[in-house]
Amino acid sequence: MSEIPGDLKFLKSHEWARVEGDGKVTIGISDHAQGLLGDLVYVELPSVGDRIEAGTACAVVESVKAASDVYAPVTGTVTAVNAALSDKPETINEDAYGEGWIFTLDIEEPEQLNELLGPDDYAELLEDDDH
Repeated sequence: MSEIPGDLKFLKSHEWARVEGDGKVTIGISDHAQGLLGDLVYVELPSVGDRIEAGTACAVVESVKAASDVYAPVTGTVTAVNAALSDKPETINEDAYGEGWIFTLDIEEPEQLNELLGPDDYAELLEDDDH
């Protein structure tokens, strides 16, 4: 199992959120999720300026095996998208927690972060999934 960075929060559906400060949160999918999907061939990004509700599908990652929705862990307005993924979606496979980020948003309700799983809880979820 891959290392889970200690500064991330997770949804049970394998999205991660990193609080950047200034009310910004960067979002991507976990290393576990990219491993299940296999080689990514396409990423559909949200648009800058989109307002996204927590728990709603806001992006799509597509592999040779399947397409999977990416859900917003928190509510906010998209301030940046990782446009490099359009040309190189496999970046998520190579560096899910770094260069493979999907989008950044301005968080509206910071308390929503308290509802997400911490790294230890997420690791436990993955262990439970494996059994």
